[in-house]
Amino acid sequence: EITSLKERKWYLSLALAVEKLMNSLSVHPVKTQAISSAILWGVGDLSAQYITHSAAPKKPLQLSDSDAKFTINWNRLAVTSMFGFGFVGSVGHFWYEGLDKFIRFKLQLMPKSVRSVGTKVAMDGIIFGPLHLFVFFTYMGLCAGKNLPQVKEDLKRNYVPALILEGGVWPVVQVFNFWYVPVKYQLLYVNFYLLDRAFLSWLEQQKDAPWKKLFASFHSTNEKGGHRCGGG
Repeated sequence: EITSLKERKWYLSLALAVEKLMNSLSVHPVKTQAISSAILWGVGDLSAQYITHSAAPKKPLQLSDSDAKFTINWNRLAVTSMFGFGFVGSVGHFWYEGLDKFIRFKLQLMPKSVRSVGTKVAMDGIIFGPLHLFVFFTYMGLCAGKNLPQVKEDLKRNYVPALILEGGVWPVVQVFNFWYVPVKYQLLYVNFYLLDRAFLSWLEQQKDAPWKKLFASFHSTNEKGGHRCGGG
């Protein structure tokens, strides 16, 4: 009975928190999106830091478990959270609102129709997705104290792998988003997809990982053929 009571209290608290969040999205949409984006991007980066730490091989000089203890990089966490606050929360809010209005009023497509959802997914993947990745890697490089040539090298190393790998996942995520989620909740839905937050932070931490060379050769082949990937 005690456990059951605790569970009911937990569910009640969760329901009240969700209700408060929904009300806040209606009254203060941009501010709420910015704050929620900051929190969720911070959680994603924290997950990436832990994954990177856990996957790293243990050094020979680490004689005890305390030597390999996970420590949070608070500076990186703050920088990533600010990206969620300053770019994702604000730009993302206006992107989803503007995209919906463009589809309904300019293209005059029926909401929730196959053509409407397909067009939204395509535009999101062609416009906002590449822009989002370009801003993310540029911002993270500049915040790390790198100069423009170094940031450009980071983009060459990270942009194409992220664009290709995310291109296989996001269309599926966004089909559900555009078909079932109300417009004012679409950014929140995307932000709760923490795997993306963790993936981008993890990929950025990988530096010159050998597996990235596969994408580097792909990028070089495209350049020789006269085709350049955006943002690279």
